[in-house]
Amino acid sequence: MSTLFSESFLGRPRRELGPGAIWVPDWLGAQEQRWIVERFHEWGRGPVPPRAATIGSAHMSVQTVCLGWHWRPYAYSREAIDVNGNRVLEFPDWMLRLGRKAILETTGDPLLAANYTPDTALVNYYTDDSKMGMHQDRDEHSSQPVVSLSIGDTCHFRFGNTNNRNKPFTDISLASGDLFVFGGPSRLAYHGVTRVLPGTAPAECGLGSGRINITMRVTGLSD
Repeated sequence: MSTLFSESFLGRPRRELGPGAIWVPDWLGAQEQRWIVERFHEWGRGPVPPRAATIGSAHMSVQTVCLGWHWRPYAYSREAIDVNGNRVLEFPDWMLRLGRKAILETTGDPLLAANYTPDTALVNYYTDDSKMGMHQDRDEHSSQPVVSLSIGDTCHFRFGNTNNRNKPFTDISLASGDLFVFGGPSRLAYHGVTRVLPGTAPAECGLGSGRINITMRVTGLSD
């Protein structure tokens, strides 16, 4: 059957990559993607410009702009003390509502969705040669799920286990509009981006090249 029917013909079905890790392809429509891309350009002109964070002595290959709280390895602060000292933009209300919608979509639990209150977003921009090494999202003081949205070029995404960066892991292709949520037993799973596929962004998404990845998180912090 794999030789008779293409992936595009069969569609990209929703998948569970692990307990609490749900992939929903094509969750955002073209109009929603374009609108978010416009917001992305606005954020880039904000008080804190996108920057490549430094881990050890190496610069990451992605440019990051933060909302709500500023992330730097391995801490959060309201001010971007490693960039220009300015306070980052507030976490937008519309993104809170979108995050709750994503939790409802992936869990089917209205109470869990209503109580989900992300207060920061890391917005990463990937160029053609950007990658993200296998890592855990463990700088938060909360175990609430991470909501990830992809817009632009398709990437090869690797989702692993909670013990180490090695196998077992699952490789999938995250395309423009895809939703990925990981929480529960999978909240601290190692994950990364092994490759970006240049020229795969659909024209209707509004991003000429590269990939935007938005990850919403609950920091568990207070001022």
